[in-house]
This record gives sequence, C-alpha cells and structure tokens, in this order.
Amino acid sequence: MTEQNTRLGIMLMIATTFVFAMQDGISRHLAGEYNVFMVIMIRYWFFAAFVMSVAARKAGGLRAAAKTSQPVLQAFRAVLLVTEICVMVLAFTLLGLIESHAVFTCYPLLIAALSGPVLGEKVGWRRWSAIGVGFIGVLIILQPGFGVFRIEAIVPLIAALMFALYGLLTRYAARKDSTATSFFWTGTVGSVAMTSVGIWFWEPMTAPDWGWMGLLCITGALGHWLLIRCYEVAEASAVQPFAYLQLVFVSVLGIVVFSETIRTNVAIGAAMIVAAGLFTLWRERQNRRA
Repeated sequence: MTEQNTRLGIMLMIATTFVFAMQDGISRHLAGEYNVFMVIMIRYWFFAAFVMSVAARKAGGLRAAAKTSQPVLQAFRAVLLVTEICVMVLAFTLLGLIESHAVFTCYPLLIAALSGPVLGEKVGWRRWSAIGVGFIGVLIILQPGFGVFRIEAIVPLIAALMFALYGLLTRYAARKDSTATSFFWTGTVGSVAMTSVGIWFWEPMTAPDWGWMGLLCITGALGHWLLIRCYEVAEASAVQPFAYLQLVFVSVLGIVVFSETIRTNVAIGAAMIVAAGLFTLWRERQNRRA
C-alpha cells in the first residue's frame, strides 16, 4: 500500500511540475503584454476563491480554516509569497523562463542553509558541502566578472531567497497551525495585499488574452490541488526530487514557444544545483530515518 501511495505521489508531483511550468509560460506571455501587478492580482482573485471553496467544504468551514494563534506570521507568509511571485514573473520578462528557473532552482539549498538560524535545525558538513557546490553552480550561471553579467540575473536569485524564507516560515507555522489554515491565509491575505497594489495598474485586456488569463487561473488552482493531493498520499522526501522536473518542462517550453536557448554555462550550473539539491534531500531523508 505504501509503495502504491509513493508511486501515486510521484505521478502527482510530475503532473504538478508540468502544470506549474505551463502556468509560468502563460505568466511570461501575459506579463510581457500587461503590467505584472495586474496579472498577479487577477490570478490571486481566483486563487482566493479556490482556497475559500476548499475551506468551506471541510469541517468547521471558513471559521475553522481562518483560526490561528499566529496571525502576524501567517499574514507575513502570505505577503512574502505574493511578492516572490511578482519578482519571479518579472524575472521571466527580463531573462526568460530557462535562465530564471535555472537560478531559482537553488531555493532548496537556501532552505537548507537557513534552516539552522531560522528553525534551529542542525546542518551537517555534508549538507554544507552540497550547499557550497550548489552556489558554485549559481555563480557559473550568473558569470560575475566575465563581462556578460547582467544585473537582471539577480532578480530570480532574490525570488529564490524569498521563496526559501516562505518555505521555512511555513514549516515554522506548521508547529501550531494545520496545512489548511496556512493555505487559507496564503490565498486570502495574498489576494487582499495584491489587490491593494494591482488595482492601480489596471489595463484593458484583449479577448484572447482574457482566455489566457482564465487558463492561468485554472492552472494555478489545479497545480496547488495536485500538490496538496501529492503530499496527502506520499512522504514529501520521497516525491520532492521529482519537483526538479519543472526545470526540464520549463526548458522545453522556453525553447519551443519562446525561442529561448540554453547556454552552456546555464546547463552546467543548473546540473550542479540540481545534483546538490538532490544530495541535500537524500541527507535529510537519511537523518529522519536515523
């Protein structure tokens, strides 16, 4: 039964990464035509509606989902995530999908590096070595000092740092709150925060792009639903390595749809980051077993 659940979890994680890759491609298209804040705002309206509909169907309804003893932490998490999404979508328009994701892939290493000071977890020398290798990979992608470094390359790195902090705060919040509560606050507070900014950047949208916007909203909700189901049926440590497939799906999308290319340094750096990330996940799993 456990083996079947793990297999199902892996399939759900692969489906999740594919849906999120499609979402990133649509986000890149829309953010290239319209203001980033407006695009993310509309996406979050649908996300908030999805979160509230899920919460309303569970025991206790919306009141139970919203109940928390750490509202400031939950609100900060929500605002941090929506800000990270804006930064990452901006990176898509500046660097393209492939290079943005190649840099962003380092976020699990950032989580490992920050888990000590933020959560008080012990990080051994093996994981510190893997973190070091991963960041050498980031430097190979960014190429500082080689005359081709662009300041825009820092944007996805900032997004990765923000997402890593969001992940750590989510783990910290989980000590007192359920996943349903954290999910509820992420969608509702994020929507309010994004609306307070995005409403000032409203632009008229063409009918075809409203269709793409609708698809963006659907992929967002579907991706989160698949991820929730994935973690419900399998251990996170068993399925997390397959999350790196998003880089593969995004690369294919970037090449086929947006005519992007994969530079040699980006391929080498991304391979080092993924290898270091996989090693870090393996060490974490070994430590939990011990």
